[in-house]
Amino acid sequence: MTTPTIEQQQQEIERLRARVAQLERELVDQAERSARVVAEAQEQLYWLERWHVDLNALMRKPGAEEFRAAVRAVRAVMRRLRRFGWRLKGYKRKLTGAS
Repeated sequence: MTTPTIEQQQQEIERLRARVAQLERELVDQAERSARVVAEAQEQLYWLERWHVDLNALMRKPGAEEFRAAVRAVRAVMRRLRRFGWRLKGYKRKLTGAS
């Protein structure tokens, strides 16, 4: 078994320091994303509370599930139209040579 040289140990230490720095940056990024998500949720909750809207009670009412299904269907259609529009724009660019 060979023992690592001082130079190899220094290289390993630098590699580990770089990895720790990378992980710390990732942790900061994750904390920032989490804070944004929490802030958005708090904003939504604030307005629901201010307007005295109880989503649980609202969703227990007759027709709520059908309404949600209709909203999902409309969103799906809108996504498809948007995707088709993007494809159409890309096709027009190829025909005209515009970018």
